Amino acid sequence: MKTFDKHAASAATQNDPRWAAVQARDARADGRFFYSVRTTGVYCRPSCGARPARPENVMFHDSAAAAERAGFRPCKRCKPDRPSLPEQHAAMVTEACRQIEQAETAPTLEQLTQPSGLSPFHFHRIFKAVTGVTPKQYAAAHRAGRVRSELGRGGTVTEAIFDAGYNASSRFYATSNQVLGMTPSSYRAGGADNDIHFAIGECSLGAILVAQSGRGVCAILLGDDPDALVRELQDRFPRANLIGADPAYEQRVATVIGFVEAPAIGLDLPLDVRGTAFQQRVWQALREIPAGATVSYSEIARRVGSPRAVRAVAGACAANMLAVAIPCHRVVRNDGGLSGYRWGVERKRALLDREARA
Repeated sequence: MKTFDKHAASAATQNDPRWAAVQARDARADGRFFYSVRTTGVYCRPSCGARPARPENVMFHDSAAAAERAGFRPCKRCKPDRPSLPEQHAAMVTEACRQIEQAETAPTLEQLTQPSGLSPFHFHRIFKAVTGVTPKQYAAAHRAGRVRSELGRGGTVTEAIFDAGYNASSRFYATSNQVLGMTPSSYRAGGADNDIHFAIGECSLGAILVAQSGRGVCAILLGDDPDALVRELQDRFPRANLIGADPAYEQRVATVIGFVEAPAIGLDLPLDVRGTAFQQRVWQALREIPAGATVSYSEIARRVGSPRAVRAVAGACAANMLAVAIPCHRVVRNDGGLSGYRWGVERKRALLDREARA
C-alpha cells in the first residue's frame, strides 16, 4: 500500500496556482474550482472563511460534483453546493431588470426590493455593482430604447412617448436631446432636416472621417476604406442632410488630424457625445486618462463606482464613436496586454507607442 508523503503533498499544493486563491480567500475564484480537506472530509469554495487548512491536507477539484464523488461533503459555512453569493446577486438583479422591462411604468425601489427581502440601500448597491448603473438609470435607458423603437414604427410622437412608459410627454422632452441627440420628430425621420457636415482625410493611421452636428463633433472614425466610413455615418443617420466637400469644414478635419497625430496637444472642439448614463460615465473617465498613461478595464469600472461591471466597461469602449477624443485606446487588460479595439489593435498599439514617445 502506498504511504502518504505529506512533504510531497504539501509541495504539490503550494506549487499549484489555485493555492494562492485559497490563501487569499479570493471570491473571484469561486465557481472555477473547489478544494477539499482530508482531515475534515469537507470541500469548500476558495473564498471560504473557515480556518486555513494545512497544504498537505488540501486537494483541488474542478466541480462540486467531483469533490463529492471523491467522498467529501459540502462545508456548512460556505455552502459550496449552492449558488455563490455573486450568482445569487446576478439572479436577483436579472429578475429586477426583467421587472423593469415588463412594467408599464418604472417600478419603485421598494417594489424592486420586495422579492429579495433586502433593504432598498443594500439592493441599490448590489444592482449598481452588477449592472454599472442604478435601477433608475436602467429604467431610463430602457424607456429611451423603447422610444427609439416606437418612433421607428410610425404613429405620432406623443403615442411613441406614452407607449414607452413616460407618464407625461414633458418629462421626455426635458431629456430628449440627450437621449436622441435631436428632437423626437427628427429622430423618427432618420435625422431628416439635421445638417451633419463631414469630410474624409488621411492620417498616419489610415483614412479618417470627421463629422459634426449642430452640437459638436459627433464622429471620428478610422479605417482602411473611406467608403466604408461614409456608409457607417449614413447608417447612423439614414435621412440626415450629410454635407461633404465643404471647404470651410476641411479645416476642422485638419484640426482633428493634428490631434490624432499628437494627442497630447488636446482637442479644443465641442463634442456631441450620445450614450446611456453608464456609457457617459465611462467615457468621461476615459477622457481623464492623460496621454501616455494606460489603465485596466477593471480600474475604469472601479473609477465609475461599479467595480464588477468590467464587461459593461468593455462594451462602452466598443460603442465609442469618437476615436482618440474619447481615448478608449488607453484601456488595456489587467496584465497590460492589448485587447480589442473598434478600429483595430494595430492602431491601438500605434497610438500608445506614439503617446509613450511624446
